[in-house]
Amino acid sequence: MKILIIEDEEGLRESIEAYFQEAGNICETADSYHVAMAKINLYRYDCILLDITLPGGSGIEILKTLKKNNNKDGILIISAKNSLDDKLEGLDLGADDYLVKPFHLSELKARVSAITRRKMYDGNNILQFNEISIDLSAKTVTVLNVPIKFTRKEFALLIYFIANKGKVVSKNAIAEHLWGDGIDLADNFDFIYSHIKNIRKKLIEAGANDYIQAAYGMGYKFNDK
Repeated sequence: MKILIIEDEEGLRESIEAYFQEAGNICETADSYHVAMAKINLYRYDCILLDITLPGGSGIEILKTLKKNNNKDGILIISAKNSLDDKLEGLDLGADDYLVKPFHLSELKARVSAITRRKMYDGNNILQFNEISIDLSAKTVTVLNVPIKFTRKEFALLIYFIANKGKVVSKNAIAEHLWGDGIDLADNFDFIYSHIKNIRKKLIEAGANDYIQAAYGMGYKFNDK
């Protein structure tokens, strides 16, 4: 997953970042309203953790902007405000969940996973694509019931492809999703080709069809053909 943590409390922000990174996720952070706005206007995330009280502005205004722009990112409000009115306002404006501080990081992770499952995989932990089966919790891939060993990046890239099947995804979008927003400063994205080559080789050798197609000059497409 690619996660944006919008939180001005440094200790909490760093704890959340370390916890999700340890599990293999890509985390970006913002410590103020203006930094957060710059990021949501430039990049996409699987889930945004949004504090309401921020230096320079309100998380509620960020939420309104996300919804006004028809942004599809998952949104989980994390706030010390625990009144019913605060929760209802956030949820009514379109947040996917609301978690009151202080909270256990394990509960935060469970709620983030639930949001991404609902938004991207119809609430399922098992992602099935023809002969390919992916267990999102166990982080395993099988083809025709034969397990395949994938690296973390290969696993994340395969999920990204399937979540966007039928669409052309650019090398830039792939790089940002797997390596974070700073990767857009890279001179080239040739390293992506190596990961795609490995995924195709492993899937085909296990008996799967070749679903990844290059879209010349634009990127790649995962097709059901």
